[in-house]
Parts: sequence; C-alpha cells; structure tokens
Amino acid sequence: MSDTPNDLFNYSSGRWLQVFVNNDLRVAERRREFDVEELCRLAAQSVGRTSRDIQAFVKLAEGGFNRTFLITMHDGFEMVARVPYTVTVPKFYAIASEVATMRFLRSSGLPIPEVYDYSPSSDNAAKTEYIFMEFIRGTNFSDVWLDLEEGEINSVLRQLVQVESRMMSIHFPAGGSLYYTEDLEKMTGRKGILLNDERFCVGVDARVRMWYGRRSQLDVDRGPYESAEAALEAVARKEIAYLRQFGQPILPFQRERREYYEYKEQLPSDHIKNLERYLLMAPLLIPKDPALHHFCIRHPDLQPSNIIVSRSPESNQLKVVSLLDWQHASILPPFLLAGIPDRFQNYNDPISEALIPPSLPVNLNKLNESEQNRERSLYHSRLFHLHYVKNTKEYNRRHLDLIIDPISMFLCRLFDGAGAPWEGETHTLKTALIKATEVWARLVGQGEAVPCPVVFDPEDLRQTKELSEKLQAVDEAFEECQAMIGLGPETWVTNEQYEMAVALGELVKQKVLARIPEEDRARTEAHWFLDDMDEKDYF
Repeated sequence: MSDTPNDLFNYSSGRWLQVFVNNDLRVAERRREFDVEELCRLAAQSVGRTSRDIQAFVKLAEGGFNRTFLITMHDGFEMVARVPYTVTVPKFYAIASEVATMRFLRSSGLPIPEVYDYSPSSDNAAKTEYIFMEFIRGTNFSDVWLDLEEGEINSVLRQLVQVESRMMSIHFPAGGSLYYTEDLEKMTGRKGILLNDERFCVGVDARVRMWYGRRSQLDVDRGPYESAEAALEAVARKEIAYLRQFGQPILPFQRERREYYEYKEQLPSDHIKNLERYLLMAPLLIPKDPALHHFCIRHPDLQPSNIIVSRSPESNQLKVVSLLDWQHASILPPFLLAGIPDRFQNYNDPISEALIPPSLPVNLNKLNESEQNRERSLYHSRLFHLHYVKNTKEYNRRHLDLIIDPISMFLCRLFDGAGAPWEGETHTLKTALIKATEVWARLVGQGEAVPCPVVFDPEDLRQTKELSEKLQAVDEAFEECQAMIGLGPETWVTNEQYEMAVALGELVKQKVLARIPEEDRARTEAHWFLDDMDEKDYF
C-alpha cells in the first residue's frame, strides 16, 4: 500500500500563517515530484532486491529540507528513502557531503544509519536526488524527552556528550565539508584536500548560509579552508560579494522591528561597512592556544528530533541508538563550533548559568495549571542545561573550557553574525563589533600590545545603544505574541493548530491596532507581521 502521488509530492505536516514565510510559497518550495516507480526500483536494487519485493511506500516525515519515505518489503524489511525539497541548497554538495559524513563517522564507530546508495544529482531514472538508508528502530527522542526523570536525562546526555567527544577528537586536514573524493572531483574537477583514507576529502563548505538565495550564483571562496583565518574571513567575504552584486535598499525583514527604523529602507552599504570592520578584526581573533587551531566536526543540528533512543530490555534504560540528519555539516576549528545545542541550553537564566541543581517550587500544587506547566518546563530546561554541561566537563573537557569561557562564546556569536544572510539590518553585527572593541584585550589575549583596528564614534555608540534598547523591547513583546499564538519557527503551526492560531493572530492584531493612535494604524497594519509580503528582494 502506498500514498497517492500528491500525498508523496506535497508538504502536509503543517502550515505557515503568513507571507513572513508565505504559506503558499513555503508549500510550493517543498513540493517535489519524482518517478515513484523508478525510485522504488532503485531503492530495492540498493539492498539486492526488486520492485516486486516492496509492499508499501509511504511518507514517513518532513523536515526543513527533506522528505523521508518508509519502504517496507513483504518479508518485513524496512528502509528509508530521503528526497530533498526543490528549495534545498546546495543540492549536489548537500547530498554528497551528507553521505560522505555519515559513512566516514559510521566507520569511526559512531551511531549513524547505514547508507545503502545515493545520488547527489537528479540525472537518474527517478528524476530526483536521493539517499537510501537504514531504518532505525526505536523512539524519536522528541516524543519522550519532556517526560523523563532527571536520572534518564543525565543518562541520555552522557551518551550524547561521549559521542560528541569521540567525534570532536577526529582531526581533519582542512575546513569546509566532507566528501567522497570522486564525487567532489566529478563536480569541481578537483580532489579537495585528501584525508589519510584517500576515498574522502575536505571540499567546499556546504552550510546553507554560504549558498542561500542568489548567493549560490557567486564565485567566492567556500573552502576548503587551510587555516582558521581563512574560515573566519570566508563568511564575511561571501556576504560582501552578495551585497555588492545583488544588494539594494530594503526594509528590515522582521516587520515588527520596522517602526524603530522609521519604516525606512536600509542600505546594504551600512552592512558592508560592518563586515569590513569584522575583516579588520578577524586575523587577530584566532586563539593563541594551538590546540584550538585544528579542524573538527560536530552534528549540525543536534536536537531531540534527530536522536533515536530505545529501552534496554534488561535494564529498562534509554540508549542512544542513532543520530539522524547530517545535512550541511561543516568542519571548522573547535572555537567556532563550540556551544550547548540550542534545544538543550537555557542561557539567560541565573540558575542555569550558575549550574545550580534545579528544583520545583515547594508550593507547586497550589499553583494553577498554567503556572504549574510553566514551572515544570523551566525545571526541565534547567535539568538539560545542567547535565549537558556536567557531562561535557567529565567527557569533553576542552569543549567545556570553550563553553564556559564568555570570550569564546562571544567569538562564536561574532562569527555567526558576520556570516548571516543580510535581511535589511546590520544592527546585530554592529553591536557585536562594538562589544569586541570593549573586550578587545581579553579577546586577543595580548593586552594593549595589539590595538583594536576598529574605533566607533561616541555619537554612533549612543545611537546604537538607544536602538538596542528599543529592539530588545519589541523582540520580547514579539516572543510573547508568538508564544500566545502558538507559533513555531517562521510562524509554522501544525495542521491541528492552524485555525486556532489564525483566530488568535487576528485577535492580537485587533488589540494592537486598538491601542495605537488612529493616524498610525494604517502604517502599522501595512507592516503587520502575519500578513502577506513580497520576499524576492531578501534572497
């Protein structure tokens, strides 16, 4: 039994509320047609079978960049076929790099599904890129992690940190992404920088931000990076090239912020100026410790939905059996990869940052249901933060040293800000650069011997600080609004939540409009964050 073609080709896991991420556009980007019969034939062939052995071909899951299908044989054997969306970039490099990364790390003993076969090109009988891989039996960690007791949280995080430690101890000869040598040579005519196992090499950086939108048309350095300095600089040079070729004045993409820019289009030249400031700093930001100069790899998106666990029949303990989704993995110096995975961190909370063991309030039973849920959620977040750090201290000490060092974490944020695609604002990068000038002596580790090459005018500093305060207030209000409506990333909601979210969104809009002066309502409504918007200039 199989799904119908439209079920197989179309996105059906949820909806987007508005053009901030246009629902119709997002759905169109995720529609991918292919030859179902030929994909099934190729899948069966990859495991030594024929199409006649297939009992069912059904949609299994949909993520941000790919759709996965479960193929079941008549004898009960199961396998996964994964197909990228039309919007996924960079197509060839994303597929080829992920396969090489999975196979290389699996050969190093890490818990990763076996890849049976793949095609990084759509030039095949199925008319799509694909990966055929092992179906991992177990439970998705996202289905159980909110219900775990502290002991099991600690156990799972200990296993994850141990895997990370083994992974980060593997040294690579350069930065970028990992490929089979023959795949990279086929695409670029070059072999990349070879590993000791010459079947593999380090080639171009497959991270999305290096290829996002029209950036894929740029002839810029995307690696392999032969030094930490090259990796630091490439992200900014890529963005400068994009802005010089395609940049034009645009309003901030985050529409809730536009009021504080007086609804004026922002100039790409302002962002270029800050990127050039970053490039003046970059060569001086490399840590003095040579142990941090090597290149290593981490999971690109270590979140609960990419972790498969199972219970041991003997001990009833949860065991991490596989890590999924290695697309867009990059190889960088450890000081640029460090950090607690987003879904496990609880920064900006004094209890978590002080690593104090958390507890539930003694009066929990006297609180109403909403307050109890909030307290349990906070307790849960604190437990994950605490046990990730504690286990990292025990099993991956060098990573811990980076995590607990504010300067190291700041450098990661600065690097991230310099590489982020420009969306009509330069404020985030500029405030990071200002912070860099303030902590310069600690950042370069040489006191006044190396003067900071960037200086900001006092009036510029005052205006930037003033804007920061306004944007922080609107960001906090926006987060509260998102939480109330129940919005996920990019205003995504489940199909079941959609009607309620639409109604709540309209209620919020009417309440906001009612509170502002009548002469400002038309402009506020024209820039409302849940209404339609033309996105083409932002890519």
